[in-house]
Amino acid sequence: MILQWIAEAVAAGARLERACEVAELDVRTVQRWRQQGPQGGRDRRRGPRQRPRNALSQEERNKVLSATHRAEFRDASPKTIVPALADRGEYLGSESTFYRVLREAGEATPRGRARPATPRPVATHTATGPNQVWSWDITYLPTAVRGMFFYLYMVVDIFSRQIMGWAVHDTESSELAADLVLRACAAAGIEPGTLVLHSDNGAPMRGSTLLATMQRLGVMASFSRPSVSDDNAFSEALFRTVKYVPWWPSKPFGSVESARSWVSSFERWYNTEHLHSGIGFVTPASRHAGTDAAQLAGRRALYERAREAHPERWSGPARTWDRPGEVSLNARHPRRSSAPTHVPTTKAKSSGAPPARRQSPQEAQPPRSRPENSGTTRPDTPPKEGFKTRL
Repeated sequence: MILQWIAEAVAAGARLERACEVAELDVRTVQRWRQQGPQGGRDRRRGPRQRPRNALSQEERNKVLSATHRAEFRDASPKTIVPALADRGEYLGSESTFYRVLREAGEATPRGRARPATPRPVATHTATGPNQVWSWDITYLPTAVRGMFFYLYMVVDIFSRQIMGWAVHDTESSELAADLVLRACAAAGIEPGTLVLHSDNGAPMRGSTLLATMQRLGVMASFSRPSVSDDNAFSEALFRTVKYVPWWPSKPFGSVESARSWVSSFERWYNTEHLHSGIGFVTPASRHAGTDAAQLAGRRALYERAREAHPERWSGPARTWDRPGEVSLNARHPRRSSAPTHVPTTKAKSSGAPPARRQSPQEAQPPRSRPENSGTTRPDTPPKEGFKTRL
């Protein structure tokens, strides 16, 4: 029977090795069975023929189950039961033995009043255009009083990276967040049922006032997983850019008004002047408006003309300046292999050229692109006097 199943799988296009792996058979075993003919080719696997000498008897298994059924141990796990019995001079088995007996008896369930941990799926949303998925968060702004902060509320569109709204207050609350979301949606003309707003699990984000406002606007709420720090990466990256621009104030903000004035100037620069590396080195405003396609096409044509003028200077095709497509929130990509990449050496030519040097694993890796929030100097604004550029 098993040979017939394997033959049907192979006839359907499966490889013999894979079919044998699923059947838990070796390929040579199947070949030997086939050579034995219809009578000798039956499955003769019988498993272990004798009982292990160290196996527990049925009486010993019953003792283990009886111990776990005691009233004093009804809420305890085997990791607690075993040492408690040891203090009384009783040894029935190890923790793994207790777990195995409970599992075979169908009693390996969570013990106690605590609910078992339930895995939460990653909140993943994909934006193919602006005003589809927004992300927002709150960060601290330093003040002149030690231990006191202003709070910067900021909403960003993950597709275009444009700042859709912001506010600075001396407190953080769900009411202030609801007011910001209401103004941002009104300014962008958001229609009900078209927007996802992602955030972490902070108290203002979970507040009833904000959730009621979002429900009234038809905005779907999305939250990060508990105790996961990278589920709101777009807002975190934006705050990193905020606090590492060269003209970040060297002294704390003296008032809410001064903080709001600084954030207002930052928003104008970020949306209309900052060339964002995550969207093809165009401004968030141009990508949000859709004018970045013509801008990238102009760069592509310029590079093609430069390559045609001096083809000897180009070892490969010109940079394509492709427009980034859809943007996913918390998209999980397959893990890259950690094995080092080695570049094989080549023999020296007869002209006496030195042999090629073997590259180290670090040199063989492709160059990494510099993140957009790494504190690059604003092209049209010279550094302030006394500012030291970080290398």
